[in-house]
Amino acid sequence: MRILYFAWLRERLNKGEEEVNLPEQVRTVSDLLSWLASTDEAADLAFGDRRIIRAAVDERLVGHDASISGARTVALFPPMTGG
Repeated sequence: MRILYFAWLRERLNKGEEEVNLPEQVRTVSDLLSWLASTDEAADLAFGDRRIIRAAVDERLVGHDASISGARTVALFPPMTGG
């Protein structure tokens, strides 16, 4: 699965994207955020307040309870403001 990081997530993780092989138990956006946070200290800090992280699965905005099973891409980004 390809994971894309935007805005300050990209900066804090020092990468814009990565390819990952997820463990079988990672099935939702929430599971993914928890798993990513467990992979290293920078990710743990970046995903410290998971409630504010927004997600899109295969280019569709979704909630944290959304399934990622079979997804090709998950994009993760902080809240955005318009103007």
